[in-house]
Amino acid sequence: MAVPGFSDLMLPILELAGDGHKHSVLDALDSLARRLCLSEDELRVMQPRGGKTLFSNRARWALTYLTKSRLVEKTERGKFKITPRGLQILQTNKPRRIDMRFLRQFPEFVLFNKKSAQPATSQEPSAIVDNDDLDATPDERLDAAYAEMRGTLADDLLDRIRSGTDKFFEYLVVDVLSAMGYGASQAGSGRVVGKSGDGGIDGVIQEDQLGLDAVYLQAKKWANPVGPDEIRKFVGALAEKRAHKGVFITSGTFTDGARQAAELANAKIVLVDGEQLVQFMIDHGVGVVNHKAYSVKKIDNDYFDGV
Repeated sequence: MAVPGFSDLMLPILELAGDGHKHSVLDALDSLARRLCLSEDELRVMQPRGGKTLFSNRARWALTYLTKSRLVEKTERGKFKITPRGLQILQTNKPRRIDMRFLRQFPEFVLFNKKSAQPATSQEPSAIVDNDDLDATPDERLDAAYAEMRGTLADDLLDRIRSGTDKFFEYLVVDVLSAMGYGASQAGSGRVVGKSGDGGIDGVIQEDQLGLDAVYLQAKKWANPVGPDEIRKFVGALAEKRAHKGVFITSGTFTDGARQAAELANAKIVLVDGEQLVQFMIDHGVGVVNHKAYSVKKIDNDYFDGV
């Protein structure tokens, strides 16, 4: 089975607390995992960001929502127990499932939701509106929104690149490789050299200040896939330069034959297609600027423990 959504975890957590005893969060997670028969592989699934497992993140958010609804309460750090309201839900009106729609019957949860949806200042993002059919934690919704915005940006970048000139593309690939840290630590270590008589080499990046080693670049702003013949020509150009390393970058794609030709080459050839290129641009700040920066805070337990 897949890792349960956080709405699927709220009722099991409430039932676990139904004995009226205090429970530590860590023990509760272990008990919950055993009750749901989660495999080791499922328990090891990580969030895209944040360094926590998906199960742990969802279970902790489920516990947060139960707490804000006054169905459970925190008794001390890392421990919780059921409230009279939670016991009443289990004993007299036990639902088949606890989800966001169910929790909205409690005024404390409604108030919490309204506060979460209003930014404290104009510099802070408002919360994404809850969807009863969307079983995702705030972390997961934020990750999904980020991925969608990044994907849209990547598509727009690729369109702009493909509508530019061949010469601009040559300068772009040098900028990207330099931004990624390739080249000597001095200005001008990467340069465009593509012109007649350069044997198909469009750029070069000096890897050290003395120029003892270099990476040679081939840039093709093509709409069609790059085939093996172009790779072999590039390998030949490297041989004339007595070079052992080359990067072939295209705004399009590579055929399987081209990738095989690169693997069989005597020199080390790295192929970068258009989709990879725009990801490098986003990651290393080439052709993009920061639009908004959100800083997501969490409790600093070390600070409170030291007081």
